[in-house]
Amino acid sequence: MNEQFPSSPVSEIDKKETGWERQLLEKLATDSLREQRLRRRWSIFFRFALLSVIIFAFYYFSDYATGEMENLGHHTALIEIDGTIESEGTGSAHAVIPALNRAFADPGSVAVVVRINSPGGSPVQAGMINDEMGRLRKEYPDKKLYVVVDEICASGGYYIAVAADKIFVNKASVVGSIGVLMDGFGFTGLMDKLGVERRLMTAGENKGFMDPFSPQTEKQKAFSQAMLNEIHQQFIDTVRAGRGQRLKETPDMFSGLFWIGSKAVQMGLADDFGSVDSVARDVIKVENIVDYTQKEGLPERVLKKFGASVGAGAATTLLKGNTPSMR
Repeated sequence: MNEQFPSSPVSEIDKKETGWERQLLEKLATDSLREQRLRRRWSIFFRFALLSVIIFAFYYFSDYATGEMENLGHHTALIEIDGTIESEGTGSAHAVIPALNRAFADPGSVAVVVRINSPGGSPVQAGMINDEMGRLRKEYPDKKLYVVVDEICASGGYYIAVAADKIFVNKASVVGSIGVLMDGFGFTGLMDKLGVERRLMTAGENKGFMDPFSPQTEKQKAFSQAMLNEIHQQFIDTVRAGRGQRLKETPDMFSGLFWIGSKAVQMGLADDFGSVDSVARDVIKVENIVDYTQKEGLPERVLKKFGASVGAGAATTLLKGNTPSMR
């Protein structure tokens, strides 16, 4: 016969104590998690707030430096082209052209000076800047456009310079290099020695003719040379149109050679000697100089640094060596 015994009072007390302790521990754990989440949220909030303040500050100062300029009085407008003429940076058309437009359109600017320190670069970018300078000279006939050469104004840099009313140089500046090149490498001989086979498939017999690992035919060489000659002739025509009767042409003038500033003045490639300050003071007669150069802002620098254009950059790197260049 099974006998049922009543539950022990001590056992019920133990259960109550255990339940109370568990509830306390659960509450402490929940409060701790809630506090951690709250701290994390506040930390994220403050980080975003700090980032917003930094971005706002950069935008504010960027707008202050490159935005619309007001109440500057009569002044000489300055635009700087420093470095290679290419699709990005201060030497690109999308940076120089807006600066030119602001400088010419400002009622306070008496004349515009473009200071160039460039070994050359893209004929496309140089051509677009040259065309815009010519257009603006026609639209604002009362505002003179001068170019001042710093260390070097060669090839694509000189292509831009000839659009000005006058070109000023230093006696030791490097000027000229009126020519076009397209360079690259060929590794076919090395591959034969190493026993390496190039497997390149194309649709179109000439699609891969600039591939450095494939041989180049005479027909392809002739095609490339014809293209370079055509761009070179465009360059020559632009120089002749810009400099006019001032040019004292020689057989070497359009050969790709370059000269120091004193010789460039004698040849008619430049007009006189001067700096930005001397041109503003002695030629324009307005010493107050205002810089209209479009600077690269924080957003652009951040995007470039962290690879927002990695794909385009990779393609540019692969094709850059085989692109016609004025440098």
